[in-house]
Amino acid sequence: MRLSSLADYAVVMMSTAARHCGAGVDPLTGEKRKRINAAQLAEETGIPLPTVQKLVSKLSAAGLLSSVRGAGGGFRLARPPAAVSLADIIEAVEGPIAMTSCVETGKHDCGMEGTCRVQSHWPVVNDAVRGALAKVPLTQLVETRR
Repeated sequence: MRLSSLADYAVVMMSTAARHCGAGVDPLTGEKRKRINAAQLAEETGIPLPTVQKLVSKLSAAGLLSSVRGAGGGFRLARPPAAVSLADIIEAVEGPIAMTSCVETGKHDCGMEGTCRVQSHWPVVNDAVRGALAKVPLTQLVETRR
């Protein structure tokens, strides 16, 4: 299993956003956390600006980022970094985590459908993969590894 480039970029962007602006109020100062804009994010991460803008839209629609337009605008995390998982980020970009398309409702593009003895087991596998990704909070992705 390999993440798409967009999902990978979304993880990088969310990690960067968490480092810069988090969500809500800074517990030390009591001040609202600042925002970061798409141009700043593109510059810091090296992700092209049009891609950053596309992903900001998807991440906002999924409730992971909150954005403000206009002068002084930008975005920040919509919830605390500890409440955002790797699964949340991936699903915001890719949709539900599924190892095969045969378990998706309405998909009938497998030549083995009807005779496959494994199809009924894929939901268990998908749940296990999603569960593992859900256990990785954004706070862990922000930490510096030695």
